[in-house]
Amino acid sequence: MTAEATVAPALHVEALEKSFKELRVLRGVDFDVERGTVFALLGANGAGKTTVVRILSTLVKADAGTATVAGFDLSTDPAHVREAISLTGQFAAVDEILTGRENLVLMARLRHQKDADRIADGLLSRFQLTDAARRRVSTYSGGMRRRLDIAMSLIGSPPVIFLDEPTTGLDPQSRLEVWRSITELAHQGTTVLLTTQYLDEAEQLADRIAILHEGRIIANGTLAELKLLLPPATVEYVEKQPTLEDVFLAIIGTNTGEQR
Repeated sequence: MTAEATVAPALHVEALEKSFKELRVLRGVDFDVERGTVFALLGANGAGKTTVVRILSTLVKADAGTATVAGFDLSTDPAHVREAISLTGQFAAVDEILTGRENLVLMARLRHQKDADRIADGLLSRFQLTDAARRRVSTYSGGMRRRLDIAMSLIGSPPVIFLDEPTTGLDPQSRLEVWRSITELAHQGTTVLLTTQYLDEAEQLADRIAILHEGRIIANGTLAELKLLLPPATVEYVEKQPTLEDVFLAIIGTNTGEQR
């Protein structure tokens, strides 16, 4: 990695555009993500969140715009981008026939890691799965499967991880388990780009939150900064502080337009 890559933000996205036939999904998306932080890309279904992740993970090519991931240019150095990232989609990509430990050992070997057994045991401990290590994944709860999926994505120590709506379909307890795992990732220095449509998830986890609406980022900041976007009178006459839901609905309400 070059010296430039070590000082660059983990993600730099500028003027990103993408259309599928006549449907304009992204219309000039811009944001930066600092290293070792959780960045939440918040938006309703169809806002373009997954498209952003697929572009940044080299699965789809953008029509226009530029991006760097871990300091590597997306268009000219996609191989190094792929080495620097891991992607966890909306559904856990684990083998239900294998045990949790076998899933991790297999992935470590596929990624040509030395001492796959040690890596597997370390991740099982880190994600509180040691007691279930020798059980088939088919017996795991939704939260356990998702934690195992995230653990598998960390093999090889990628500096950037994309979590595309990681708690979709999970019960409240399982969601809390995944939240704890994501918080731990950031504490240990991993940069996390989290896409979600759950306001409470972004509010609980993210260092910064960007709201994606109709293909554009219409707000980007810390939770405290986003709360300041509400009209002063709205805050002045309520007894409690505004929630992210209040902010989201206020911002979206002032940016209505073509619906898709």
